[in-house]
Amino acid sequence: MLPEDYLENYQNLFSVFSAIHPLSKELKSAIVKNSHIAQVKKKTVILSAGESSNAIYFIVSGAARVYYLDKDGKQTNTWFLFENELLISVYGFFTGQPSFEYIETMENTTLVVVKKEKLDEIYRKFMEFNFIGRKLTEYYYIRNELQTNELRMLSAKERYENLLKRNPHFSSASL
Repeated sequence: MLPEDYLENYQNLFSVFSAIHPLSKELKSAIVKNSHIAQVKKKTVILSAGESSNAIYFIVSGAARVYYLDKDGKQTNTWFLFENELLISVYGFFTGQPSFEYIETMENTTLVVVKKEKLDEIYRKFMEFNFIGRKLTEYYYIRNELQTNELRMLSAKERYENLLKRNPHFSSASL
């Protein structure tokens, strides 16, 4: 039996998933069994460009950013992700190819970590989880489309103001 404080880390994850489709006790158990909790310090790079991306993360608490380096070594942020959001290097995770981006924590962060092969195993055993995965993929695809439109149509200042509006607990001190 796992300690209660350990299982508390899964409650928000289960709430996010349950808002899409009810979770059976068996599915919850499979998620806990096939994942682990990671406590990550601020400014930790959890994925570097050129590395394989074989895990997906759920942010229990904290924040992270996804960025890339241009040919001159300048960092460009592509995503900021916060509590109750999924964190992933999409290209690397789904293609198995080396990632071209970095993932770094911006605060001390607690993550639920699921390796790709374990996620695929859960999908095979629990068909209802495929529905949850599809809805989450739709959500993040739409979010990516909105972000792409913001990049084309808004100034950096306007994009930053929108980031703060959507995430009021976030401050420039985290950057």
